[in-house]
Amino acid sequence: MAESKRILITGGSGFLGSHLCERLLAAGHDVLCVDNYFTGSKENIRHLTGNPHFELMRHDVTFPLYVEVDEIYNLACPASPIHYQHDPVQTTKTSVHGAINMLGLAKRIKAKILQASTSEVYGDPAMHPQTEDYWGNVNPIGPRACYDEGKRCAETLFFDYHRQHRLRIKVARIFNTYGPRMAINDGRVVSNFIVQALRGEDITVYGDGGQTRSFCYVDDLVDGLVRLMENTPDDFTGPVNLGNPREFTILQLAQAVIGMLGSPSKIIHKPLPQDDPMQRKPDISLAKSALGWDPQIRLEDGLKPTVDYFRRVLGI
Repeated sequence: MAESKRILITGGSGFLGSHLCERLLAAGHDVLCVDNYFTGSKENIRHLTGNPHFELMRHDVTFPLYVEVDEIYNLACPASPIHYQHDPVQTTKTSVHGAINMLGLAKRIKAKILQASTSEVYGDPAMHPQTEDYWGNVNPIGPRACYDEGKRCAETLFFDYHRQHRLRIKVARIFNTYGPRMAINDGRVVSNFIVQALRGEDITVYGDGGQTRSFCYVDDLVDGLVRLMENTPDDFTGPVNLGNPREFTILQLAQAVIGMLGSPSKIIHKPLPQDDPMQRKPDISLAKSALGWDPQIRLEDGLKPTVDYFRRVLGI
């Protein structure tokens, strides 16, 4: 087994963070999970609390943190439009102040640090599929800017700390990810459709449903994050796209969920939200060559455990 490390995960009780906690504990590491529970949940990591190698701390990353660790995964930030638009100023502070605080910590203790960035840095892209050298098409004053520009600024900070202080950084741009432990009320398309279909409600599609997304199952995504942190040399910083390049229209996803559940739900259409991207598909050539990473789990296979999770949560 590889050498055991002390690893800090901010946002560790969230959807992605909780799966990452599990993965790193299974690899024999000591994990410090930090969260303020704005969108994370203790339920997501309750099954880990008896593990002697797992520690839970309530903390908001907009304030400095003083701990001793070997590696930091910075995942703290609300990631769905409903959540990040609820308090947009706090969202920006979480991305920017949180990055400054975690980078400051990494600098002090000489830790390697990974930033969970996002495909939203590309905005409504004029390039398709999106490669890491594309600078994006983002509205800096729109309702999504708190998240999009907050994450872009966090990337800026990471690379400036790398250049100025020789900090060991990794930056992952995460595309749409789904799986068990998504929040029921997060407004994301996969959780929305599954919950609506399980309840027999109309399925809400915004616009004509022709906009596309690429859906990556959470286990594949976590594997990419760990490979980026553990298997790349210090001079490989990223950014690197992590996502499943198999592209679906929103309408196709709605029909797949209805078909899988045999739901009586009907599809209804509502106006498209402002600045909602029309296309989203990662070019993962860099992840394949640098990480040896290629997502393996098909949408049809990943939807099954996701649906089972929501059945349990809803008691259906």
